[in-house]
Parts: sequence; C-alpha cells; structure tokens
Amino acid sequence: MWGIDVIGPIEPKASNGHRFILVAIDYFTKWVEAASYSAVTRSVVGHHLLLWHPRHVITDNGTNLNNKMMTELCEQFQIRHHNSTPYRPQMNGAVEATNKNIKKII
Repeated sequence: MWGIDVIGPIEPKASNGHRFILVAIDYFTKWVEAASYSAVTRSVVGHHLLLWHPRHVITDNGTNLNNKMMTELCEQFQIRHHNSTPYRPQMNGAVEATNKNIKKII
C-alpha cells in the first residue's frame, strides 16, 4: 500500500523549471520516493505506478490525484484507489510527514 501526494506549485520555480514534487511512501517499508516535475501529468503518474506497482493507493482529496486520470490509471493497472478522510491530513499521515520534511529541505 502506497500513499501518494503532490507538493506544489512551488514558488519560485526550480532552476530546471519544475514546480511540483510527486511524493509517495510505501506504508510497509516506509520507503519514500520523491521526484520533481513541471506538471503532474498522466504519463508522470502512470510511470511511477508502473515502477512501484502498488495494489492499493491512498491519496488525499486534492484534485491533482483524485480525478478521472487517476481513476483510469488505477483501472488500467488494477490498483485499488482509496481517499483519506477530508479535512483530516493525519489519515494520510506518513505522506504528510514526509511532505513536511521535504518542504523544510527546500
């Protein structure tokens, strides 16, 4: 089971023009993956879902990962998509804690 979130848009942009960071954490091993992008597109998310190959994905209720694109990708890769409870970021706590640490580094 992986938790996935997006940090951004980040201002000012990075030197390579990237404004978003896709963050994912494996809830079992606590392994963190983070990568920066200029936009969070279907190909970006699809690429990472192929690499991680999770059976379950948890996201917050943000529109960047809770949309038709994510629904179609989860159907394509046979992944069960779950949303954390609205207005309760602690339900997706491991990813939110990782986001906090990444923001401190930036």
